[in-house]
Amino acid sequence: MLVVGWLSSTSPDAVARYAAGFRKGLSENGYVEGQNVTLEYRFANGQYDRLPAMAAELVRRPVAIIIAQGPPAALAAKAVTAAIPIVFVVGFDPVAAGLVASFNRPGGNATGVTILTSPLGQKRLEFMLELVPRRPVFGMLVNPKSPDTESDVRDAQAVASANGQQLQVLNARTEGEIDTAFASFVQQRVNALLVGSDPFFLARTEQIVGLAASHRLPAIYPFREFVASGGLISYGASLADAFRQAGTYAGQILKGTKPVDLPVRQPTAFELVINLRTAKALGLAVPATLQARADEVIE
Repeated sequence: MLVVGWLSSTSPDAVARYAAGFRKGLSENGYVEGQNVTLEYRFANGQYDRLPAMAAELVRRPVAIIIAQGPPAALAAKAVTAAIPIVFVVGFDPVAAGLVASFNRPGGNATGVTILTSPLGQKRLEFMLELVPRRPVFGMLVNPKSPDTESDVRDAQAVASANGQQLQVLNARTEGEIDTAFASFVQQRVNALLVGSDPFFLARTEQIVGLAASHRLPAIYPFREFVASGGLISYGASLADAFRQAGTYAGQILKGTKPVDLPVRQPTAFELVINLRTAKALGLAVPATLQARADEVIE
């Protein structure tokens, strides 16, 4: 039975949300878990320094292919093997990061899906300006250990400056630091929050959404999973679809296609999701024009 290694920057709970989409993509190419393929997982649980050793374990196993979830996992996998195919799902520019030579002709042993979160900073700020009635002081929660944080912050800072907005950036690498960051946002009188796209934050969805609620802090998130857990609003690519595409690529590679012949996929659509219950709890009136633009409104 073929073995697919899954190298995750996050936790089993976070992976469980997307594994179904990945399996669907695999099945489109005739591979069914438990019948002719098995998945073997390695979870870093936000401790990115563990990823290189985990990637090396999968190489020694050896696995037929490595699925790399998140930028830190993708870079760790790329660093330990130039032979085993890698299919990544990342939120940064894989060309700039050195994962691939180009989007159309990746080169080497890696290809996959990028959801390019940084360029969406302007739209997220615009949505928050519509939701928050007074001129807000923006905060941004990021993980400094993530390789895409620098570009996320740079783009958000540029957009905030262009709109005459303040932006307070705070780092969080652990559960405790997330708690501390929210307390600091309150002390700094931040009244609107941007949450970064780091995989660790996905693993702490309930904690982050709960803190935003308890501090009555309107927040916009990169993925709909936060809003489904009670967050206010999200704007970004569909993670479920990204992992289905990754599963499709994995299936094609298992059937003999080379990664170099599979162009890196980018999202063609982005989801705007709004939770009206959360808006009401925060005392915010969601404009009808914004609701009309939403792909999903949670009543």
